[in-house]
Amino acid sequence: MPLIQPVFLEAAVLLLGLMLLLLEAFANERDKKVFAWCGIAGLTLVLVCSFFIQTPSAGTPTGLWRFYQADTLAMFFKRFALLTTIFVLVMSIDYSRTLTKLTHGAENQAGLGEFYTLPVLACAGLMWMVSAVDFIMIFVSLELVTISFYVLVAYMRRSAFSLEAGVKYLILGALSTGFLVYGITWIYGVTGQTNLAAISKVLAAGGVHETALLFGLLLVIVALGFKIAAVPFHIWVPDVYQGAPTPVTAFLSVGSKAAGFVVLMRVLDAFTAAPAVHAKAIQLMGGLAVLTLIFGNLAALPQTNLKRLLAYSSIAQAGYLLVGVSSVAGVAVSFYLGGYLLMTLLGFMVLILVADAAGGDDIAHFKGLAKRSPVLAFGMLISMLSLAGLPFTVGFFGKFFIFAAAVGTRQYGLVAVGAVAVVCGFYYYLKVVRAMFWQEGDSVEPIPVAPLTKWSMVLMIALIFLLGVYPEPVIAMLR
Repeated sequence: MPLIQPVFLEAAVLLLGLMLLLLEAFANERDKKVFAWCGIAGLTLVLVCSFFIQTPSAGTPTGLWRFYQADTLAMFFKRFALLTTIFVLVMSIDYSRTLTKLTHGAENQAGLGEFYTLPVLACAGLMWMVSAVDFIMIFVSLELVTISFYVLVAYMRRSAFSLEAGVKYLILGALSTGFLVYGITWIYGVTGQTNLAAISKVLAAGGVHETALLFGLLLVIVALGFKIAAVPFHIWVPDVYQGAPTPVTAFLSVGSKAAGFVVLMRVLDAFTAAPAVHAKAIQLMGGLAVLTLIFGNLAALPQTNLKRLLAYSSIAQAGYLLVGVSSVAGVAVSFYLGGYLLMTLLGFMVLILVADAAGGDDIAHFKGLAKRSPVLAFGMLISMLSLAGLPFTVGFFGKFFIFAAAVGTRQYGLVAVGAVAVVCGFYYYLKVVRAMFWQEGDSVEPIPVAPLTKWSMVLMIALIFLLGVYPEPVIAMLR
């Protein structure tokens, strides 16, 4: 029996973040890792509570429900945001030694508490964002997420790469916000509404200026293109991913991208009532998918730094997702994002431990990893193979559903480009596998793995294989 209103989930996460910030201010002598543990415990409790949700009754949305919708899509991605943040906090514990050296230049824990708290606040913003059905709520929740990431990306003040990444992310993030606000203004000027359902009704009634409406929609798509790392709005991705703290890179790659795609699908769905405008927007999605697939995969081929390779991989993965968006396949896109969470965070979890032990995050630092740590090597192997789309992994089914949707809408050109992109992906993902299993490293010293990290890896590997042969549970959650 449902017991909890959906809005209480965001309220609980926001309250958790504020409490952690307040307590951290008075915990000078305490081990700051306790705040990461508290965040993990609190978010896990909220995740469990999300399965006891009371959805709003049917009818005309009023009050808060005018801005907020707790439908199947929103509930899936609320749990997605919670799970992503939990895994990011697990990574942050492993990353703490690197962070302290590059933040204050000493083995002290000053600043760690805020680093563990900001992802919780970003999680609250992501949860609001996936439920937002009004442009005002979309803007406010997006800014909560973005401002949290501004701080997190530039957190390592003694790292020139982190500061450079923070500046680039700030400037281009502000630029994308400008596009979003200007696009919302045009849409409001044409329809007189900011609520997506109300906009759809106005468009269904007809009589709107389609050129002005299309211009406003294009501006919004440009803004969201920055968030999802679509070409040609991807220019911030490689430098920001490489310079940011690795847990933040993982959070950006998974959480921010997923929320951006949810908003994009909701906005496009509202414009189905204007068939001419919607058709042009879908054609634009197809064009962006082709550009993103080609550039992301070709740029990943020569990379020697793993974080930078994963940055271009993230761009390429956005291309596959855009194929799904252009095919109006919301379930396929959502399933792919769910799988992307598992295989990407697994790779970043291994990367943090190897980079800390080897002193760098180049592919060369992974040489001989199979001998140093078979557990980490196996985890990275599964991550790379699933990202490439090997059968019996969730990455394979994700790509299969996307391409099946494209075939169903007769977008054979997108399928052909996607197939070539998959072949390219196998090449650069297997470079990492070759380094781990077939090349000799300089060190044979074992790499310790904390129990929490090990069990998190086991869970993700198990889910990658389970959903790679039996995807029905996730598909059922999305319908």
